[in-house]
Formats: sequence, structure tokens, C-alpha cells
Amino acid sequence: MKINKYRTNTCGELTIDDLGKTVILSGFVSTIRDHGGVMFIDLRDNEGVTQVVVHDEEMLKGVSKETVIKITGKVIRRDEETINTKLVTGEIEILCDNLEVLSKKANNLPFEIDTQQEVNEEVRLKYRYLDMRGKKIKDNIKLRSDVLHYLRNKMYDLGFTEVQTPILTVSSPEGARDFVVPSRKFKGKFYALPQAPQIYKELLMVGGLDKYFQVAPCFRDEDSRKDRTLEFYQLDMEMSYVTEEDVLEIGEEIFYDVFTNFSNKEVSSRPFRRISYKDAMDDYGTDKPDLRNPLIIKDASDILSETTFNPFKNSIIKVIVVDDIGTKPNSWFNEIVDYASSIGMPGIGYITLMEDGSLKGPIDKFLSEKERESLIKEFNMKTNSVMFFIANKRLSVARKFAGLIRDELGRKLELLDPNKLELCIINDFPMFEFDDKTKKYEFCHNPFSMPHNGINDYDKENVEDILAYQYDFVCNGNEMASGAIRNTDLDSLVKGFEVVGYTKEEVEKRFNSLFTAFKYGVPPHGGMAPGIDRILMLIKDESNLREVQAFPTSSSGQDQMMGSPSTLDDEQLEELGIQIVKED
Repeated sequence: MKINKYRTNTCGELTIDDLGKTVILSGFVSTIRDHGGVMFIDLRDNEGVTQVVVHDEEMLKGVSKETVIKITGKVIRRDEETINTKLVTGEIEILCDNLEVLSKKANNLPFEIDTQQEVNEEVRLKYRYLDMRGKKIKDNIKLRSDVLHYLRNKMYDLGFTEVQTPILTVSSPEGARDFVVPSRKFKGKFYALPQAPQIYKELLMVGGLDKYFQVAPCFRDEDSRKDRTLEFYQLDMEMSYVTEEDVLEIGEEIFYDVFTNFSNKEVSSRPFRRISYKDAMDDYGTDKPDLRNPLIIKDASDILSETTFNPFKNSIIKVIVVDDIGTKPNSWFNEIVDYASSIGMPGIGYITLMEDGSLKGPIDKFLSEKERESLIKEFNMKTNSVMFFIANKRLSVARKFAGLIRDELGRKLELLDPNKLELCIINDFPMFEFDDKTKKYEFCHNPFSMPHNGINDYDKENVEDILAYQYDFVCNGNEMASGAIRNTDLDSLVKGFEVVGYTKEEVEKRFNSLFTAFKYGVPPHGGMAPGIDRILMLIKDESNLREVQAFPTSSSGQDQMMGSPSTLDDEQLEELGIQIVKED
């Protein structure tokens, strides 16, 4: 039997049943404590911590926190008063007979491991290998491994075939900015990193594979934020001969099973609630509603259509009624007003229903008696109910601001149960939306989605009325997956791209592989892509996606640990045929 010279056991497995055994352990020195000539070391490895007792101080020469050591000794029982019930190894310790330094460490650590000390994120990411020695990041990485193992087995059990699609591909107008890679051999030409394996998975369906999946890396050259980084992973899947409902049922099973297996929170029962895009925007002001928040947005535009209050004239007027908060102090309402200002609103009005049936608030004097009666009755106001008003000339802006105010009220009133995972499915997305910045139509979702009535939908006078077989899975206000039934009609695909400004020739050139393949016969197909990182965020209650990735870039998009992005020397640039234009 081969014996590992560095360890007979890990630092997380020895118990009272191992008393008397001679063992070898290796790991990092977590702490050193001097108890009057008797030294105690907490030795840490990937599996846990074991206490080591050293009587000979000479053994500890050159040893300090985070030194890598190997010890040999006998398992003994701890004194009763020193037992640590929080550790598997908490009843025993190792009486050290021999200690060997395997690797010294630098004199000064950039930050302490396993402390509650607040460390700047940039510093933590620069020394991520030290950061992951701590319990939090190490546990997150282990969980990621367990979840991926579970998901892969789940997909195999559901009859899917795992396929790896290329990382070096072609630039594609799919909604985000590509990362491009210059070609050395074909100077002046570029590869692109995939925003998602969209074209490849559709080609797999053309190839007759029927049920494909992969844990796919996706790359988007967009500004980072807490729930998005330059590189992220999704459980990409595609199926042939399916309807929207078939895909949604698979998605429900995956989300429900992974959350119930890895989270202690209460998970929405299946089937998840279906909400149309229009209803989500009207009721919640967002296509990513947090359903833990019971507040619903209502529309008061008709009631106040003849208002004399200038900010409400010719506007879309949204209201949110919150019961039992009328007695809160003015300072509480001032915080809501300040928040409204911080998100770009010119102001926010509110009224309170008093015990005598009258209304009180900054805008009450602008309401007619008929308007007061209608608002109270239509929106079921009770004593101490408060109605908040959000108005704007444009529907999209009124919805957005109302959704943000709803979210803020939910947070301030502690309406969001931290022990719940409320899942829903948003569907019937519009195919197009008007972009106020570019002054043209853009795809609302996936450009390869099937319109509800196929090619005939594009004969409609108003393209904003065209709905698509597109859907998102949403949990606690987070988009967890996007998907669609794909458009397999080439004429319809061209018409869709023409709406957003591409000619038929441009579309066929950019998606030549898809257009060529579809001409040889293509089965109806659809799919979706749950976000691995966001699943882990919700399981671990992390607000920052970088906490569940091993080596993420910083919020600025830089990797201080590896030094990327970096410059290339002149020889490399010449070989690639690239000339750097320096800014003045």
C-alpha cells in the first residue's frame, strides 16, 4: 500500500475514535498561541482545522501564520474545558513529535486570513489565492463544484448530450459588445469570444442532436456591476420538437431541484407563476419582479385625466398604495422623496387617508372632491393607507420609476422575506422596443426568437405589438435564465432584422452559417440558459457575483492579480498586423 508522505489524514476528519493513532498532517498555520511554553497551532487545509500541541519551541523556528508545514504526532484527547463543539476535530488534538517546514511565507500578509476585518475588494482580488484560503470563498468554490456536478448529472438523466462549442468564433450582433481576438495568420481579421453559444446550439439542432447542453462560458465587453462580470457561465441547453411549455417545464424542474437541494430557503412550488411582460411592467414596473414584495402598481391616469395639477397633466400616472404607514414620521417620507430625487424623478407626491375620511398630503389641495372619492374607492384605501404618485409623459419612464419606488418601499418596510425564493416566468415579450437614445427599434430580447404568428406578424402596422415566444425565469428580482422558441423561417428572420436596421444582404452575411444550414432542413427548436453564477448568488445570499467566482476581474474590469488587460510589445503587434493609435 502506497503511503502519502505528506499526510495520512486531512485536517478535517480526525475524531475521538482516532485516539492513540500516529498521524501525518500538512497544511497552513492558521494561528499560533503561546500558553507558557506550550504552543498551540491551528493547522488548516481544504477540509478543516486540527489543533496541534508543540512542547519544543525549537520546532517552531521559521514558523509563522500561513507557513506551510507537515507534522507527525499522536492523536490525544483535549482537556474538557478546551473542547470546541463547532469543529469535527474539536474533541482531539495532535501531540507533535516532528515538524517540517514545507514552505515559508512572506513576512507581511496583505490582509489577515479568516478574520472579520473589512478588506478592500480590489486588494482581495489582487491576492485572490489568499482570499480563498478563508472559509467564505473556499465554501463558495466548493458549492460551485457541487452544484455543477449536480446539474450535469441532472441533464444526463434528462437525456441531454453534453457538447463543447468553440470559444474562438465570429462577431455577432446579439445585443452586447463582443470581445475580439486578432488573427496572426489572417492579418486584419478577428475572431470573437461568444456572448453565448446561440448559433452553435441551433446548428446542433440542424445536425439532429435533439437535446444538447453545456456549462458554457460567455463573454460580453460591458461595464461590470454586482450581478454581471465580463465572463460568466450558463447552463446552456437546446431541444428540438418542443413547444414553449416543454422548455418551461424543464426549466422549472432544474431550478426547483437545484434550489431545494442546495438551499434551506422556501422555494416556490411548481408550476411557477406565469406573468406576461405587459402585466409585469404594469403591476411591478419591471420584467424582473421580486414577488416577495406584495405591493402592486396601479394606474390612475383615467381618474386624474382632468387634473389641474401641472406635473400630472397629459401624463401617465402610476400609484402605489401601502396600508398602515400613515403614522410614520415626516422624516420617513422625506427619505422616500430623497430617494425619488436620487433616481432622477422630479418629485413624488403622496396622500394619507385619515380617520375622519379626509386626505392629507402635499398634493391633496390639487385634487377635486370627485378625484378624492374615486382614488379612495378605486384603490381600496383604508385609514392610515398612503398612496404614492409617480407621473411621467412617457409610459416606459412612468413604469420604470414606479418599479424603483416599489422596490424601495419593499426594502424600507422589510417586506422581502430573506428565507424565500420566489420564482416566476415572464413570457410574451415584445419582439422590439424603441430606443430613445438611438431613435430606432432594437430587439427587446433574442433576435432569433419566433414571433407569435410567424412571418405574418411583420405585416402589422405597429411593430411594438409583435409578441415573441421569449421567456425569462426570475427569482427575487433577479433574471435567472432567458430563452425562446427559435425562428426557423429565414424570410421571417430577415424581416425582423430589417426592422432594426439591417439589410437582407447584411443579415445573410453575418449569419451565413445559420442561413446555409436552415436551407437543408431544420426541426422546430427552442431552449434556455440558466445563469450558474446567479444561482449560486441566491443560494449563498451574496449580493456580488464576484464572490462566487474563483478568479473574477474587479468592478473596473481589470485583473490586478494577473495584470490584465496588458500591453503587447512591438514584436507581437507587428506579428498581428496591429498599430496602436495613442490618444492625445
